[in-house]
Amino acid sequence: MAIEIERKFLLRRTDFLATLRGSALSQGYLNQSPDSTVRVRIANNEAWLTIKGRNEGTRRLEFEYPIPTSDALELLALCQSGRIEKTRYCVEHADKIWEIDVFHGDNDGLIVAEIELADENEAFSRPDWLGEEVSDDPRYFNSALISHPYKDW
Repeated sequence: MAIEIERKFLLRRTDFLATLRGSALSQGYLNQSPDSTVRVRIANNEAWLTIKGRNEGTRRLEFEYPIPTSDALELLALCQSGRIEKTRYCVEHADKIWEIDVFHGDNDGLIVAEIELADENEAFSRPDWLGEEVSDDPRYFNSALISHPYKDW
């Protein structure tokens, strides 16, 4: 069983991102419900289909499968609710990888850092650029940003 344990934070500062190379991501949702989401994502000419279960705190089931990019493009066309466009930066800090997403389009101005953990109680070092935790705020779920974008908050 694939379990994702993820914590999500806003950033206190972003100046360090200017020196990093990010990856453009485009993703859409084929299914969005409180019980599950089915996402298609393209990044760097690679594509994935991801199925996620209901959030239970910071954990949920997650299954991710690589798919041909041509299939992903066709699946994105089926996503009627729109797309999430963002640039992702991977930052190593204290032996952990932080994924920092800078959103574009209707979510422009939103910047979120995520860390995946092996256990919900796992301790981790907080970088000095880390701000408020928003793990429990469903507005920050990518699937929620499709229907309630940051520009409308």
